[in-house]
Amino acid sequence: MPQDKNRQFLDFEKPIKELFEEIEKLKQTAEKTKVDLSDSIKKLEAQVIERRRDITSHLTSWQKVQLSRHPDRPYTMKYIDKMCTNFVELFGDRNVKDDKAMVGGFAQLDGETVMMIGQQKGTNTKMRQMRNFGMANPEGYRKALRLMKLAEKFDKPVITLIDTPGAYPGLEAEERGQGEAIARNIYEMIRLRVPVICVIIGEGASGGALGIGVGDKVFMLENSWYTVISPENCSSILWRSWAQKEKAAEELRLTSENMYQFGLIDDIVPEPIGGAHWDYDEAASLLKPKLISTLQDLKQYSPEYRTEKRIEKYSKMGFWDEVTS
Repeated sequence: MPQDKNRQFLDFEKPIKELFEEIEKLKQTAEKTKVDLSDSIKKLEAQVIERRRDITSHLTSWQKVQLSRHPDRPYTMKYIDKMCTNFVELFGDRNVKDDKAMVGGFAQLDGETVMMIGQQKGTNTKMRQMRNFGMANPEGYRKALRLMKLAEKFDKPVITLIDTPGAYPGLEAEERGQGEAIARNIYEMIRLRVPVICVIIGEGASGGALGIGVGDKVFMLENSWYTVISPENCSSILWRSWAQKEKAAEELRLTSENMYQFGLIDDIVPEPIGGAHWDYDEAASLLKPKLISTLQDLKQYSPEYRTEKRIEKYSKMGFWDEVTS
């Protein structure tokens, strides 16, 4: 977790930043003058918590998108580290190469072996380039499918953590079959004989999210988003400019509350006050029991029943009208 002095703040978090600056000044004054200012500091820290609560209780859709991209927000590997033990990362799609934007491997969740898979963004410029900003190539999705099939072979549940601005749209990715790789994953995931839980922990954009997003249960963290296109790209298509991205975010109905109302996800997982970037341990501790209890529920049913319900679930999604001639 970032130290207080290294924290980064979004525009609408400016009131919190000002309080942090006051706290830092008081700490420096106390150190120089040897005067006990702990009571004043504690009052300001209490105000920080209140400000975090106030700000996140009235967020717009665009502000939630910004929170989901917060540079201090925990990514897949951080959740695995905080929730699991004995994580053994597995590499490669056995065809082209290993995709660093997609990570996965066996781990123990509360003593049970599970397959953890997810997109990983970098924590600094160099790592972001290596991870391709969380945008997987076809080999990333084929790697994920290979790991899912391995989990199925050993009868181990699959948990996917989704956080991507979309699958990589480059020419070379399309030449290697990006669309086919994502479509294949959707087809295969709906037929997996083991329990599958999907969680959108940050950005859930387009086919990049769907490529590892088909499961018995799909959850979203409170400040994540899930839709077919990013607000910026939607704005550029409809208004020929990114200037309408805030309006696009509202119109896309992309927040966790919207997705739950539409019946596209099964539940919303709360985050620490102010967002997951404020407390990695708490963020993981809020998600972990949800995964454990859901796995226990899913294991009560036969593979055939789970598969049937999964197909039925996705077949009923969406809104349509039938016109008779």
